[in-house]
Amino acid sequence: MAKKILIACIIALGLYYIFFFSHITESLKLIFKVIPMILIIFLAAMQKVPHIKKYQMLVITGLIFCMIGDYTLRWFLFGLTSFLIGHIFYIFAFASTNERKVPIWAKILLLVYGVCMAVWIAGTVFTSGETVLSIAVLAYISVILTMGWTAIRTGSTFATIGAMLFIASDSYLAINKFVLPLPFSHEIIMLTYYSAQLLIALSILQYSEIRSKVIQ
Repeated sequence: MAKKILIACIIALGLYYIFFFSHITESLKLIFKVIPMILIIFLAAMQKVPHIKKYQMLVITGLIFCMIGDYTLRWFLFGLTSFLIGHIFYIFAFASTNERKVPIWAKILLLVYGVCMAVWIAGTVFTSGETVLSIAVLAYISVILTMGWTAIRTGSTFATIGAMLFIASDSYLAINKFVLPLPFSHEIIMLTYYSAQLLIALSILQYSEIRSKVIQ
């Protein structure tokens, strides 16, 4: 019951920040932005999963760095670095599992998508004269695609969908920021982002159930 109430609070507060953003006092916007993440971290920590403590702690650490990235994204490179570290912890978590192989079609799709995004987004940044930023964007694209790749290995539907939503959120943000303005950018970016983080947190319990079946 407590878990369901917590998830309901995360969804309600996330939707409030997404769709009532313009009604939130400017000084409180960042606070309202990170509250759903604080609750998601609490949700990840409260799950009792004795067989996969390493996975749980790596996911929680990733969530914490992403929350820091939320708060510091106004200083773009600092926030980007924090998100990058968060993704790396997700990679370590997902890579610690090996429940299924990554299908060939998924590998091809991720590679093609990564090349297209690198050429389009990093190329646009580079031509504007921002060499350091273009390198940072390339590194970020490589890391989020690796995160998506390793998420499939977990065998967890939550982890896999969460990772793909995270890739979608970051892609929409990058295109909107560096290439061209996109419609409903705030709503789409934050809706896919909160959904991704919630699903990755919920993957802790799902992966624990997968491992329990293997152990039995």
